[in-house]
Amino acid sequence: MRIVFLGTPDFSVPCLDALINSKHEVLAVVTQPDKARNRMVVSFSPVKEEAIKHNIKVLQYDKIRLQGVEDLKALNPDLMVTCAYGQIISQEILDIPKYGVINVHASLLPKYRGSAPIQWAILNGEKETGITIMQTALGVDSGDIILQEKIAIKENETAGELFDDLAKIAPSVLMKAIDLIESGKATFTKQNEEEATHFPMLKKEDGHIDWTQDGKTIINKIYGLNPWPSAYSILDGKIFKIYKAKFEEGNSLDFGTIKDNKVACKGGYIQLQEVQIEGKKRMDIEEFTRGFKLDGQVLN
Repeated sequence: MRIVFLGTPDFSVPCLDALINSKHEVLAVVTQPDKARNRMVVSFSPVKEEAIKHNIKVLQYDKIRLQGVEDLKALNPDLMVTCAYGQIISQEILDIPKYGVINVHASLLPKYRGSAPIQWAILNGEKETGITIMQTALGVDSGDIILQEKIAIKENETAGELFDDLAKIAPSVLMKAIDLIESGKATFTKQNEEEATHFPMLKKEDGHIDWTQDGKTIINKIYGLNPWPSAYSILDGKIFKIYKAKFEEGNSLDFGTIKDNKVACKGGYIQLQEVQIEGKKRMDIEEFTRGFKLDGQVLN
């Protein structure tokens, strides 16, 4: 099939590579516009970098639904595949390919619709997640399901680690779905709207820890927001990030108080394992406390 691929971050690259190395033809890649970083150095998205390596045409639009219609019509694709592209696609674009548009989504839809399904699954203490290939519709992640594959969320798995695990299985699920579509054997199952959950995009301030919460909730935040935006508190007026920790039950001190590298919370303590204070490198707690006394301090 003649395919146009739409994607932007690292997560999208393995799926693009699978298409490039398949029998299908990747006509073009659509990705978010380049961004100016420090000192106005322009950086390309990971998907654009991969497309350039393989001499594939790259299209970029501030608003694809306004600027991309004619370009995509001219390509005349059989299928379009989106994977963490980052823009809303109009019905006019959805109608262009013969087989429509399919999306690679990192959750078991209809749960965790939205832009941060990997982080939210850990934040909410889920035991499993997976990849869903769906027919793209106008509603956010609301299209018919073609194929799903589940994986377990490991104990104390970070969002970054789960991101990598899902990125590894996504290409095979995508290729199976495309084979089903091409052969006419695909089934399209409507999502149960009563089971749908939608979670918002994460912001840096979402990482702020409330020490009056129970230990499990705090641990889920620490691992669910690692590496971004990171779980944090304020220590001596500086941002104090916590990357790894474990919960211990017990009679706690005043919430947020530190003793023996343990922070008091509802139901017990958070044993600090890997931390970083503003202006310093990330380090394990033993190394950190060689240069910084924590006992008696209070995290806010």
